Amino acid sequence: MMDKISLQVLTSPNCAHCHAFLSYWQAEGKQWPSVAMTEISIMTPEGQTAAMQYHIFASPGIIINNELFASGGFDKKELEAKLSALSN
Repeated sequence: MMDKISLQVLTSPNCAHCHAFLSYWQAEGKQWPSVAMTEISIMTPEGQTAAMQYHIFASPGIIINNELFASGGFDKKELEAKLSALSN
């Protein structure tokens, strides 16, 4: 059995890039059954801790398997390449 890939997305209210990522994931996330996506609001203590731990200064902060992947936006091709590499 394949290990789950952890995808944490640190979001903030009224963040256009956050909404864009969440819309993308809602449409495309099904093609990544091994990925467990969790949204974490920057407004929560957990979100504040993650922002400090990963030095995230812009939303969304995208953390894959406990490593910062992107902050302040994301590149679909890079994200898909990373998830493909981890899925194989």
